[in-house]
Amino acid sequence: MNKGTAIVGFLISFLAGMFLMWGLDRQNGGPDISAEGASASAGDHSAATVPVTSKDPQWGKPDAPVTIVEISDFQCPFCSRVGPTLKQIKDTYGPDKVRIVWKNNPLPFHKEARPAHEAAATVFALGGSNAFWKFHDSAFANQRALNEENFEKWAVDAGVDKAKFKEAYGAKKFAAKVDEDMAVAQKIGASGTPAFRINGVTLSGAQPFDKFKEIIDQQLGEAKKLVASGTKPADVYVTLTNKNAKAAPEQPSKKAEKAAKDDDDDKTIWKVPVAADDPIKGPKDALVTLVVFSDFQCPFCKRVEDTLKQVAETYPNDVRFVWKDNPLPFHNRAKPAAILGRVAYKQKGDKGFWEAHDALFDVMPKLEDEDLKGVAEKIGLSWDTVKQAIDSNKYMDKIESSIDLAADYQARGTPHFFVNGMRLSGAQPFDKFKALIDDRLAAAKALVAKGTPKSKIYEEAIKDGKEPPPPERKQVPAPDASSPYKGGANAKVVIQVFSEFQCPFCKRVEPTLKEIEKEYGNKIKIVWRHLPLPFHKDAPLASAAAQEVFAQKGNAAFWAYHDKLFDAQGQPGGIERPNLEKLAEAAGVDMAKFKAALDGNKHKAKVDGDAKIGNDAGINGTPAFVINGYYISGAQPAAAFKKIINKALKESGG
Repeated sequence: MNKGTAIVGFLISFLAGMFLMWGLDRQNGGPDISAEGASASAGDHSAATVPVTSKDPQWGKPDAPVTIVEISDFQCPFCSRVGPTLKQIKDTYGPDKVRIVWKNNPLPFHKEARPAHEAAATVFALGGSNAFWKFHDSAFANQRALNEENFEKWAVDAGVDKAKFKEAYGAKKFAAKVDEDMAVAQKIGASGTPAFRINGVTLSGAQPFDKFKEIIDQQLGEAKKLVASGTKPADVYVTLTNKNAKAAPEQPSKKAEKAAKDDDDDKTIWKVPVAADDPIKGPKDALVTLVVFSDFQCPFCKRVEDTLKQVAETYPNDVRFVWKDNPLPFHNRAKPAAILGRVAYKQKGDKGFWEAHDALFDVMPKLEDEDLKGVAEKIGLSWDTVKQAIDSNKYMDKIESSIDLAADYQARGTPHFFVNGMRLSGAQPFDKFKALIDDRLAAAKALVAKGTPKSKIYEEAIKDGKEPPPPERKQVPAPDASSPYKGGANAKVVIQVFSEFQCPFCKRVEPTLKEIEKEYGNKIKIVWRHLPLPFHKDAPLASAAAQEVFAQKGNAAFWAYHDKLFDAQGQPGGIERPNLEKLAEAAGVDMAKFKAALDGNKHKAKVDGDAKIGNDAGINGTPAFVINGYYISGAQPAAAFKKIINKALKESGG
């Protein structure tokens, strides 16, 4: 063998060994190089009081200055409830500032929880963090259906090989990870769920965003000081966690432990409104009103229908059903089916709607146009009329208002029920419905005995019920002529957009803003406010460049340049100076003035001034929106904007 051949052979063997080691590392829960928002190497923080290693599912960068360790239980209703808050944290701070780490803690009285956690651990080991979070979302969206059949489906949906999942899950290959996490939870005193350790600082229960924000912002400040004093970013988590644990030893929260035990003990009455155009079945003066938030494409909604029929048969004179659409975003045929239901209601009233309802669930999961055509013909509707309504999104205002209502009342999964205002979630068995109905029926009969008319029982039963908190408000000054805008110059609804050109979440919300602009036209005015974040090094110059384009050529040129900058985001050199100049030249600006403006920091005062306005109002992340004083944080869906815009239009008489 010659020397060259030997070297080639050595290299082949070395690379093969490296790939083998990588594969073994992946099998054993190693770092997931494809996971969104995560680094290729998750970093070893096992020396922290709350240890984090590459065996933990993670979102965000390993050296983010703040780490939130989430100690949770897939069957715990309060863990499900905190999900939107965690999403708001992600949208507000992004993966550079905050890392979220998952720790399993299935509580002993949640019998379906332990298998779900073992399945999730298997998904992570085989598919990494990206697959884990997809499985995690499916489990919480269908919290009442935690079974092996669904675990397998959710694993496959997350991108994990079916055969490998079945083999590993069946052999309990990764069950030990659940035990390890439970031991950590016990050691640090996290006996209830959800529990959080934010750089070691304890936060217990499904707390609102502001509670998290207070600790996160404080820890961001501490992290900044550490890095400034010479601590490596990769060492910040261990340093701060150990310091915080020493300063305030963690104690288990008995209140959180008790709260997490079961939502069967949640006796909260919610003031869920019944609209005049909600489909109703049953006596209008029934003593018990059962509000149903449901989705025609949801298999669990279909599964519960037999139980609801049993309820109707058992309480023919005492229960009325009120339907509210809540088509989930990942069910692509749920909205067309809901529109068909609305057409039936519009043309044939309550009776027509429930005929459509039954027919839709009969054909589900087959809900393509041909299937919907069959349903329409079966119940005597013109398919042309139905198809036109689907294609034009007719009745979507009603459907979206119902979706908003579901979000307001924390009815996040389907099916979801309120029985005279008392919550019942998931495809529960008949006995669960019966126990709650009997309880509410006894309370209603007591009201009748005191003189309340039967027709007024529902209003009386919920009159002191809990309502969603009002939209968050932030006060910022009205924009002046120095801020680019589009839409109606004198519109009564003004959307101030605090944004920047390097933020991926700012780019993500742009299609939503265009949808809003198209729908509302000159009824709204969209105003740009610069808020370049300090950790996006190219953002300040991009803001200054866009402001110079506006100064030279006005609004239309600004928004065109704005679109080009977002198109360039993420590309090599995308919003660095050479490309800023190239795009400006294409926009037809005076390049000598453009370069002089950037060199001389001409627009620094404007950019800094916008940022100060946002910071003074408590806006520290992007994108953020102030709509006539109402605040929206993060890249929210169109429905969230429409809800606030419609409210503002109504209040302003626009």
